[in-house]
Amino acid sequence: MKVVKIPQVNGLGKTKGVGEAPDKVLAAIDEIYSNDLGKAVSRDLLDVTDVPVGENLIDDNDLIYKKAFASYGAEKVLFLGGDHSMSYPTTRAFFDYCEHNGREPSLIIFDAHPDLMEPVDYKIPTHEEWLRSLIKDGFNPKDILLVGCRNADPSELKVLAELGIKRVSVESLMSNLEGRTDYIMEFGYGKDVYVSMDIDVIDPAFAPGTGYCEPAGLTSREFLYIVKRLNKMKNLKALDLVEVNPSKDINGMTVAFAAKILSELI
Repeated sequence: MKVVKIPQVNGLGKTKGVGEAPDKVLAAIDEIYSNDLGKAVSRDLLDVTDVPVGENLIDDNDLIYKKAFASYGAEKVLFLGGDHSMSYPTTRAFFDYCEHNGREPSLIIFDAHPDLMEPVDYKIPTHEEWLRSLIKDGFNPKDILLVGCRNADPSELKVLAELGIKRVSVESLMSNLEGRTDYIMEFGYGKDVYVSMDIDVIDPAFAPGTGYCEPAGLTSREFLYIVKRLNKMKNLKALDLVEVNPSKDINGMTVAFAAKILSELI
């Protein structure tokens, strides 16, 4: 599987530290010898490249876009961040790649927040507004599914309602995990699927190393169940894993869990 390291930081000063995550998560893979399915796990199974981001966010976004566009194809790719701002150029590239190849894109987002805040800089979307900017660029809201959101700003709730973005709540997952996972998988039927995973969708009891710890999230086991189901989808083309912050972690729990997620995707 392709893995592209993108240590992008553009979180309004609130995500300092996430740039360390890609290297630390990959290092933690060395502590995992096999995954839940009994498959041997090794960094040698990963085709790892990176995007050398610097301090010019405009240039960085352009580099990320070009790298992402070139990464799409027959082989599944995982973008390892960084904060959620990096998902703007990667999903925009996915949207353009699908359009260029006569395919329809579908975006499934696991996040405690909608990331639909009013833009503070239209040229460089931050981690709080990247999805709003993507929709502004033409990504159809009907092809977006938001899973696990549990703390949205009132302005974001208004945008969600106006755009008709479909949602799956943590509560509904708890009442019927298998059935709601079926629905999540069916959402992208007939389309190419990109899955964006913000680690804060997980309850901070299991993943405390992130900038916005929101209580009452998914357990680590529940999320792994969903990830393993999604990984069986033949139309799953790309994923990202973002907002892991080693500087805010406790006993390396979040980094280790991010590595566990990656091990189940191999």
